[in-house]
Amino acid sequence: MIPAQRRAMVLEQVQRRGTISIQELVEAIAVSSSTVRRDLEELEAEGLLERTRGGALVQSTRRSTYEPTTAVAAGLAREEKKAIAKYAIGMLRSGQSVIFDSSTTVREVANLVVSSGLPITALTNDLGIGEVLGSSNSVTVIIPGGTLRPGSLTLKGEPGPEFWRTIRADVLLLGTHAISEGSLSETSLDLAAQKRLMISAAERVVLLADSGKFQSPAFCQICSLSTVSEIVTDSKISDADLQMIADHGVKLQIVVVESRPDRRATN
Repeated sequence: MIPAQRRAMVLEQVQRRGTISIQELVEAIAVSSSTVRRDLEELEAEGLLERTRGGALVQSTRRSTYEPTTAVAAGLAREEKKAIAKYAIGMLRSGQSVIFDSSTTVREVANLVVSSGLPITALTNDLGIGEVLGSSNSVTVIIPGGTLRPGSLTLKGEPGPEFWRTIRADVLLLGTHAISEGSLSETSLDLAAQKRLMISAAERVVLLADSGKFQSPAFCQICSLSTVSEIVTDSKISDADLQMIADHGVKLQIVVVESRPDRRATN
């Protein structure tokens, strides 16, 4: 198991339980206590949790601009992301133009597009997703360009903004850092601005967000929840968040994860 994947598992355990001991993490992940301690130190340094004597707990003072590294983010909610992606690819049709936002869940859809051989025109602001889609002879890949964000594969800034203003795509597969209080939010102004441009460039906006994304707001707002056409999430979503979505009149699809009872999709 690579370190980033292991740290993602540690972080998931802490987030799921609220507080956890080193011994509980050792048993849950099947690694040594010294390895767990190193992972906790690394995650605390990133501002993703707080160390306690003999364990860890969720970050009590949330930092709205903090986000996990790309490698750790890819390991979070892996089964949820795969289930969401499996449903999402069924929404795509041959010959469509599809915007792939920079998102670990959206990247899972890109993997399925390649394995299925679906012929589409793909537009993306993510070099990693572009590389995945570029391995298929059935996909035409367009990358608008820009400056690479430090520590990620996401492009930001010129010439991207002008490009997004000149196109009209059939579908946008959108990711977000947080969903709360009827809004989508991100950790940085440039990310939020770019997502708004992609939303404006799409006929249909499909938000792909695992239930862990329903959390307190990040640094800046992207848009109102009612801006999106549809949300695809997993069966761990809370009743309160279901009500929030219903209040905004957004179409919802929930996929089953870990054999948990499914909830009905609502409009």
